Parts: sequence; C-alpha cells; structure tokens
Amino acid sequence: MASVKDLIRKFQNGGLSDDEFVASFDMALAQEHTTPSQLARVIVEENTRFPFPPAVYAEVMRRIERRGTTQYDPAGESTHMETGPVTGSLYATSPAVGTVPPASRPKGVGDTLNGRFVLEECLGVGGMGTVYKALDLRKLEASDRKPYIAIKVLNLQFSGHPKSLIALQREARKAQTLAHRNIVTVYDFDRDGPVVFLTMEYLSGKPLSQILKAPGFTGMPMAKAMPIIAGMGHALAYAHERGFVHCDFKPANVFLTDSSEVKVIDFGIARGFLPPADESDKTVFDPGSLGGMTPAYASPEMFEHREPDPRDDIYALACVTYELLTGRHPYERMSANQARAAGLKPAQPRELSRTQWKTLREALSLDRETRTPTVERFLAGMSAASAVPQRPALLAGVAVAAVVGVSAVGYFAWRTSRPAQTPPVVAQAGSSPTAPSTTPPAPSTSTTPPAPAARPPAEAFSMPAVLRVTAAVPCSLLAATSPENGRVHVRGYLAESVGVSRLREQLNALPGVKSLDVDTQPLSADKCDIARMIAPYWSGRREGAAASSLRTRGNHTQLTEGTPLVLELRTPAQDSYVYVDYFAADGNVAHLVPSARVPGHQAPASYSATIGDGGDWVISRPFGTELVVLLTTPAPLFDGRRTEVESRQDYLKALEKPLGQMAHKYGQDRISADLVEISTRAK
Repeated sequence: MASVKDLIRKFQNGGLSDDEFVASFDMALAQEHTTPSQLARVIVEENTRFPFPPAVYAEVMRRIERRGTTQYDPAGESTHMETGPVTGSLYATSPAVGTVPPASRPKGVGDTLNGRFVLEECLGVGGMGTVYKALDLRKLEASDRKPYIAIKVLNLQFSGHPKSLIALQREARKAQTLAHRNIVTVYDFDRDGPVVFLTMEYLSGKPLSQILKAPGFTGMPMAKAMPIIAGMGHALAYAHERGFVHCDFKPANVFLTDSSEVKVIDFGIARGFLPPADESDKTVFDPGSLGGMTPAYASPEMFEHREPDPRDDIYALACVTYELLTGRHPYERMSANQARAAGLKPAQPRELSRTQWKTLREALSLDRETRTPTVERFLAGMSAASAVPQRPALLAGVAVAAVVGVSAVGYFAWRTSRPAQTPPVVAQAGSSPTAPSTTPPAPSTSTTPPAPAARPPAEAFSMPAVLRVTAAVPCSLLAATSPENGRVHVRGYLAESVGVSRLREQLNALPGVKSLDVDTQPLSADKCDIARMIAPYWSGRREGAAASSLRTRGNHTQLTEGTPLVLELRTPAQDSYVYVDYFAADGNVAHLVPSARVPGHQAPASYSATIGDGGDWVISRPFGTELVVLLTTPAPLFDGRRTEVESRQDYLKALEKPLGQMAHKYGQDRISADLVEISTRAK
C-alpha cells in the first residue's frame, strides 16, 4: 500500500493542499490491489495518529466506500468473482455467518433508512462511524416539536466485520444503561439491509475539540472551564460506578450544547472493569477489537493492553482539562509511553492554585499506581481551591439575604398569632434603621407604648430601613437594592392585600429616598403558606452563583388549555438535588421533578436544563393563578419519591421538618428556591 501511504505522508507534511490530496486519492486507489476494508483501516489509523480535516476524512471514506460497492469484502477473506470490468459482483460463496453484503451504494445525506429516517446533514466522522442529523418521519407525522434525532452509521470497515451488529448492539445497551444528564441519550440500534446504525438524541452545539482547535485559543479561565470539567467528570464517574471505562475519552467525544450542557458521547469501545452480575453477560465479544484509542489521550497502560481501569479515563480527563485551561497538551501531544520514555514533565498552568496543580499533576501521572484513583477526588481537588477567592463576596451577598429572609419568617410567625381582622402592618418611616432581629418580637407586658426610635438626620438614606420595610410586608417575597444612594429598586412578589400604592407610600416616607422603582407581581392570600416556606431561601434576595432560577420558556405566564408547560431552570454553584413542584389551583401539588417522567434529580453546579419540552405536562383543568416552585438542596429531602400528586397541606407539612433540619446542618445559603406564577385558562 505504498502509494496511498506515501500520498498520506505527503499530505500530512504539508506537500499537498486538501483539494490536491482528494484529487490524487482516486489515482492512488486505482493502483492499489487490496480490499476496501484494508484501505479504510489505513485511513482510520492515520487519522488517529494525525487527524485529517473532517471534510477531507469524510470525502476519502466516501470514495473508499464507493469502491466497496463494486466488490464484496467481508474482512478480505471470502472469495469474490467479478463480471468483466469492475462494475458489479457475483458471490462465489455465501457470506460467512454474521457478515452483511454491501449496499448498492453507500448511504449518505439525502438517503432514508428503513423508510423512516431521512439523513439531512453530516455532523461528524469518527473511528467507528459517521454521525448524521436525521429527520424522524414518524415524529413528524405525530407533530412532535422535536422531530430530529442523530444517527450513527457504521463505517465500511466495521459494517463489513462479522461482529459489527454485535458491536453496535453492545454500544446501544451500554449507552442505555448509562442514562445520565451528561451522557448522550441513546435510543436503539437497527439496520437497513447492510447499513448498521444507532439512533440517539440530536444535540445542537459543537464538540469541545472545535473550541480547543480554534485559532488563537490559549486556554479558558478556571471559572468558565470548571462547569465543563465538572460535566465531563460527572459523566465518567457515573459510568465508573456502573462498571464501565470509556477507553477513548478525548475532546472530540465531549459535546457542548447551545444550552451550555456538557454531553459525553461515543461509549462505543467502553469496556467493563467490574465482573458482570449475570454470567450470561460475560464478555463474548470485546468491542475494543473493533475500536481503537487516541494516542494523545490514552494512558500508558492502554498501550500495554492491560485490563481497563477508571484511572485510564482519569488520565484522559486530566489531559483534556490541562488543554482546556492552557490551550496546550500536557505532553506536547506525544503518546503517554513516548512521554514517559522522554521523561517529559508538564508545566504548571499559571492560574492554578497549589492544591489544584497537585490534583491535576497526580491525575496526569504516567504510572497508574500513583494516579488519582477516582473522578470524585479529582473534581474535589480542582474545585475546592477555585472557590476560595470568591467566598468573601459570595458570603457577603448571602448574609444580607439570610437576615432579610429570617426576619420575614419571624414576622409571619408573629402575624399568625394575631387576630385575623388586624390589617397588614408595614414598618413606618420612623422604624429603626438597623437590620431586623432574626427572632419574632416578644409580646409586650406593659400598657405603655415603647418610645419611638430616634429618626435619622434629614435626608440621611438608610438601606437597612428599606430592607426592614420590605421584609415586614406579609405574604410577599421582595428584594430591594440601591444602585445609587437614595435610589431604590424593589422587585419580587407583593401581597395583593398590600398593593403597590401602599408599598410606595411606606418607602417614599423613609428619609433620603430620592426615587423609587417597584417591579412586582401580585401574590394572592392563598399563596401565603408557600411564600412563608421558601422565604429564607428565595433566590431573589441572593446574588450571582448562590441563586437558582426558574422561568417558563419565553417567560410566558399566561397559558391556555392544551399548552405544554416548559420550564427552564438553573441550579446554584454547587452540586444539588432538584425539586420542581406545581401548586395547582385546586389545592393539590403535582411533583414534576423527581417524577416518573423525570426520575433523576441530581444536578452539578450551575447546571442549566429545560424540562417539559417533550410535552410531558399539558395545561388542563382546574384553571386559575398557580405557582411552580424550584427547590435545590445539598442532600435529598425525602427517602424516596413522593406520590405524583398530593394535597398542598400534606406536602408543606412534610417539607417543613427536613427543610429546617437541612438549613440547620448545612446552612441556609446551601438551599435555594425560586418560583414562577402562571395564570391558566380554558381555550
């Protein structure tokens, strides 16, 4: 195969342009007296060593596959007989068991698989197959709002392999087992005649490799990189817990979606390192015999063909992390065994603290025995130090929120002990400018009213006085800020019984208030128990990373019967458990997350997600003003999943104790809450 290899070497050394290489490839193919599978293997091996431009690789593989349509080539072992010029083929012997005859022509963009999946766009080419964006005609007929899927079609050298169908079936089975938010969702495997393919969720975004190879990329700040590192780590840790090692983790197998999600793809050659629970699942076929590894990210032990181990993935994760932070490979893109022989040592990235660098250096160890043993330890070391510089600012924001939130709870407790006919009380202008107490005021035993607090000097603005007023409003969730001295901005949810006019009156009466901007939504009296429950944790009073958020898609809060409820949420800057509850107009609560439709509710730090976009929940009777509440906690609130629907009274009663215990154990700042109020009506 000297002519093809020589051509490749010349191209890789810069002697040919992309167009010149592709134009010369057909002539080189004509001189070859070998099988398409062998040719394809050469291209795959060369692409592993020195990646081709994706468009060039795809075109070269298409030309090899086109040649493959003229001769049967099951791994180059069966006899074939050509009829005259190479325009067709007749089989002299039956194909071996497990082999598949070639298609009349290779499938590509514009073709349809099984009369259902229309291949519309080539998304990428890898060692085992080509991935396409495909239109699912069945979903289209059913008016599915997301009719697109991704399809991975096995390359010629794998589809011609006697065990290719087994390989894809195993990949599908493994991927279905690895159902995790940071791992691409795989639906099924199938075949259309000789074409073997895998169906999976369609992701809109770009691979991490595209970011790393962008011109001028010299690394990403730690604050921006850490969510990506955490997403990759969580995916691998989840696979390791279930006994799988990825075995080919690299930037091209990490996908960043348009909604900032991190998805690990291509568990095609993942191998188990734990004994199977079922003897019938003992390895009969090793997908590694069809797959390969990427030298720049493969551990030394993989070159030595040792049994797979989670530390192989940890080495690859460390290489990708180093490259993400610096724009450079830690060992100058040498394979691990070459780097070890050369005695290379990676340099410390400037931005990393001593703890972070120690963590990364251990994960990059060229000896499995001294390498970081678990992904969890790697993530803890990389994230712990990065949070230290942010802590003072973060705690400052939380401290204010905690004072306001606790005082609001104290006020509600005090209010509920007063006669029902007592009108709502809002702090007067003469109230003390200091922050309110975190405990309810004790009942007075004297008939003499207390002396009023000293009024601040004229025109002296006091933000604590503003906070006292907003915290004292019953049945409300209000946040107040002052971007400029004397200019006050108030937002949140305001009790209908108080109203905007009265709130404005109370705030304008405070000394030093020059202007007032009130942006609130009304909250009816029947929502008071919910507001009281989440007041200490409400994100509206928190800043930046400490806050979670919940919104309807497009911020649409007027929803009609039959409309799907689609929610967009973001978690705070720490791993958390997510609870999303729908407080309906009839006094019941529907648990959206976790639920049978969304069973998983663990989320990494600063995680963004959209739920309900598959039509999981549709607006129906009864109609009225309803709330959807998001709660994020550092540990599970309940031992198991609650019933799908229960009364609001029962749920709030069940929630009160574990929420209070968690706040006491972890601190209020580790719990975050947000809500969205919607109005539902019939068509």
